[in-house]
Amino acid sequence: MENVIIIGSGPAGHTAAIYTSRANLNPLMLEGMFAGGVAAGGQLTTTTEIENFPGFPEGISGPELMQTMREQSVKCGCRIETLTVDKVDFSAHPFKIFAGSQMYESKTVIIATGATAKKIEIQNGDRLWQRGISACAVCDGALPCFRNKPLIVIGGGDSAVEEATYLTKFAAKVYLVVRRDVLRASQVMRQRALANPKIEILWNSNVTEALGEKMFSGAVILNNQTQATRIVDASGLFFAIGHAPNTAFLNGQLKTDETGYIMTLPGTTQTNLPGVFACGDVQDKKYRQAITAAGSGCMAALNVEQYLHEIG
Repeated sequence: MENVIIIGSGPAGHTAAIYTSRANLNPLMLEGMFAGGVAAGGQLTTTTEIENFPGFPEGISGPELMQTMREQSVKCGCRIETLTVDKVDFSAHPFKIFAGSQMYESKTVIIATGATAKKIEIQNGDRLWQRGISACAVCDGALPCFRNKPLIVIGGGDSAVEEATYLTKFAAKVYLVVRRDVLRASQVMRQRALANPKIEILWNSNVTEALGEKMFSGAVILNNQTQATRIVDASGLFFAIGHAPNTAFLNGQLKTDETGYIMTLPGTTQTNLPGVFACGDVQDKKYRQAITAAGSGCMAALNVEQYLHEIG
């Protein structure tokens, strides 16, 4: 039986692995095999350049950062299995974790499975993903390739307005593509978008095609009322239609909010079940940054260490 099993292998999971290893808890990480549609290491493995993670003044690629985290976890003593967890049984102690034909038992579990950005299927979208197309304005918006250039944001909620507003700090102009004739965002956010001279809202519109050979260079925009199309030249396109936390394997055994994010006790990573902890984007719907995920991974490890000490 394990002391702790870590499910997930992004910044939160590896930070938890490093801390629990150094606490001599001999953690086991189930890092996933294309879980959530991405490689082990999580969403950062799809990011080409990271400039906002401390310690890398020249920047670092997402895959390289996650590889160094993995190497550090292993060096500290974490055991890693490249398996995707299919289901769990938290109804009794020890907790049971199922991954394919394997079954593991553990005194504690740290869930660090992250969240997957929602995307709209558009022609050439997959080919140009991370080549000018992104789902995180805060992560990528300040990159040199986007500065003083026109950009496109898809979405009509608070997140879309927030990301469009953020991008106006760097962009020459931001086109906000909204599929309806109103914004779903709150009144304050609506007023902010309408008052910003750098934001142009394209109402009743959908992006149907991404343009560009090696890099995104613009988009075909369809007016879903008149069926007229236009080409908008832009250097970047950002999806801002929300994220889906990777929690399906839990089968409702943990308390979540209305959008599926795992709920934790304020100031901790403790879920509603003693001995089960959650960290990173699977429980953080607000910040969703690599550095905040890593910080909560540290919290989860310390919470696990304290819990195991309390139960003897």
